[in-house]
Amino acid sequence: MTDQQARAPRGWLGAGTAYVAIVFLIAFVLGAVRVMLVAPRLGSTVAVLLETPLILTVSWLASAWCVRTFRVPPASIPRLAMGGTAFVLLMLLELGVSILLFSRPLSGYLADFRSLAGEMGLAAQVTFAFIPLLQIRLSGAGR
Repeated sequence: MTDQQARAPRGWLGAGTAYVAIVFLIAFVLGAVRVMLVAPRLGSTVAVLLETPLILTVSWLASAWCVRTFRVPPASIPRLAMGGTAFVLLMLLELGVSILLFSRPLSGYLADFRSLAGEMGLAAQVTFAFIPLLQIRLSGAGR
């Protein structure tokens, strides 16, 4: 195993962890604004529709920064590993916030995904996971 291969998991693992940390912190603030100010006036679905492009833009920028900073190569496996790591951590963070901060049971957390707003949010979260891969596909670097 070369030195570069030995360091590779730290690259995508560190990048995935930093990626989720950046996006989660910004999304937490935007989510508070959505829930407290926008949703009561416009409804949950419209609020999520307004928030999603902002979060995905932040995700795109954060992913690009993390890829550069942690030197994640423009190849499918490391980018999928980065996005997969970030997705798993995101879901665990959201579950933890739901249970620990808002005292919601697991069933309540899962029930949210059955609404239109919840489905749209989940679709955005899956997109978040694939952004590191999409960036190489759209740039042509992975060809």
